[in-house]
Amino acid sequence: MSKILLVEDDARMRDTLAYNLKQEDYEVIQTGDGAEALDLARKHTPDLVVLDVMLPSMDGLSICRILRNESDVPIVMVTARDSEVDRIVGLEIGADDYIVKPFSLGEFLARVRAVLRRAPSSRKVLDQLESNDLVLDLIARRATRGSTELRLTHKEFDLLATLMRNKGAVLSRDLLLEKVWGYEYSGETKTVDVHVRWLREKIEDMASQPRRIVTVRGVGYRFEG
Repeated sequence: MSKILLVEDDARMRDTLAYNLKQEDYEVIQTGDGAEALDLARKHTPDLVVLDVMLPSMDGLSICRILRNESDVPIVMVTARDSEVDRIVGLEIGADDYIVKPFSLGEFLARVRAVLRRAPSSRKVLDQLESNDLVLDLIARRATRGSTELRLTHKEFDLLATLMRNKGAVLSRDLLLEKVWGYEYSGETKTVDVHVRWLREKIEDMASQPRRIVTVRGVGYRFEG
């Protein structure tokens, strides 16, 4: 049974697609939120991701780019935008197919089957993150910069891993608090700023002029490598 992650913010459409996928004997995991979609993809390692472009918290193109950096899971983009430019962008950042709303259930299911047929039987999932001379071993939880091992606390490692996984995307302080410290964390967002400052002291050439972890004023941080 192939496992499909269905990411669609329209609840009625999501339920309809999920029902029909299940009728085809697929296991379906579903969400309407972009940030949650990334968490589910990493937790469940689906055989296929059906990904809407317009989503709350993080758009589908950003999610596609991040997932493609982490694995070769097949991705079918779904959008209401009937634009050649959008289709080209989606395909160039790693989508395997692109379907434009409105579409028939027959066409949708046929595209899902076709992409799954083309997919390799086994997929790679990265066990380390790399950016120039900075390497995070996610299994051993070791961080190195060149030949030097970095002494990172548990939260520093998790924060850096979250930023590197989402390279190029702006992550708000609230989102980082949720992902690194957990839903129940009651501290202020200043905690994120403090840990970013500590990280910069360990991974930047000049902590006062950061090039890896960049501040996006009024929003949060972006990892640029």
